[in-house]
Amino acid sequence: MVIEPTRAPLLSIVVPVHRVEAYLYQCLESIRADIPAGAEGAVQLVTVDDASPDRCGEMLRSYAAGRPGVHVVQLTENVGLGLARNAGLEVATGRYVWFVDSDDWLPPGTIPAVLDRLREHQPDVLMVDHLRVHEGGRWEVDASSHLLRGVPGVVRLADQPQLLRVQHTAWNKVVRRAFLDELELRFFPGWYEDIPFSHPLLIGAEKISVLDRVCYLYRQGRQGAITSTRSGRHFDAFDQYDRLLDWVRRRHPDERLQAELFQLMISHCLVVVGNDDRLHPHLRRAFFRRVAEHYRRHLPAGGYPRPGGVAGLKHRLVGRNNYLAYAALRQAHRVAGRLRRSGGGDPARDRGSSAPGASAGSEAPDQADALAGRGPR
Repeated sequence: MVIEPTRAPLLSIVVPVHRVEAYLYQCLESIRADIPAGAEGAVQLVTVDDASPDRCGEMLRSYAAGRPGVHVVQLTENVGLGLARNAGLEVATGRYVWFVDSDDWLPPGTIPAVLDRLREHQPDVLMVDHLRVHEGGRWEVDASSHLLRGVPGVVRLADQPQLLRVQHTAWNKVVRRAFLDELELRFFPGWYEDIPFSHPLLIGAEKISVLDRVCYLYRQGRQGAITSTRSGRHFDAFDQYDRLLDWVRRRHPDERLQAELFQLMISHCLVVVGNDDRLHPHLRRAFFRRVAEHYRRHLPAGGYPRPGGVAGLKHRLVGRNNYLAYAALRQAHRVAGRLRRSGGGDPARDRGSSAPGASAGSEAPDQADALAGRGPR
């Protein structure tokens, strides 16, 4: 008897799981139910129980029973998001891998669109668009989504440098598995694990494809999420940026690239230091000091493209390590914002409506367009 070799799936989707009991089924079903009929063998779903203390492990085992394309990796101790992704990657057999977070989900039509684009372009990296979904039901276009518009065919970062400024997450990129190995990329422990992973993908890729379609729904405001948790672990970002910049210096010693990444690093750190949901006030000064240290340590010899306006002023204050002036500027900005709101400003604008010019009652058409693959404009 001749045994035919099992054909490897085109796509492995790795889902690390920890404390997401209320959202897990929605995530898993958004993947499995979206696989086209007859294409079940093209998609492998690898779930990783990161020693979740709730019912997630039980739910994963029950979900995988009778579903041959679903695999469960059981970790005996909690290792965190990055290392849990690595554990899933070790058992993934697909030609491409996509890391999906277990509190998020995919809109209908995503899997067929992704599979078609992978077959058509065979890229190193496929970038996809997303929407932010707030707990109250509001949908919001990401500030960087417009950078994905109008990218033709298959490109390199040198052809479309704005792609480096798209939100630096793992979940908005589908990656060729062999390409990951070529770059020797894996996730590091700690928070902000996407920093030394996401940028190198775009820097090293010879073939980048952009799917101008909302393929990912990013949940906002969940209790326990990193971006809404006050913690000293936000200081992990500094080690992650050290790893990124060290990788770039070794693998791609380009002064312009280093200058661009430096600007992104300082801007990102300024977002963290100014966010009340991430840093307790007693940690803000120390975090600012660390940003200033990184500014001095990594400042490119030839300078960098400093942004204009208030953002550029904040960069200057970091460069001078002037926390008192920064704190005064931050307070003045907040007072001005409260005055605008109390003076009868546009409530939809203040809340951050789903699309430019959208009112509270006009979000549904934009959502329908996005999920149909046209994307909010």
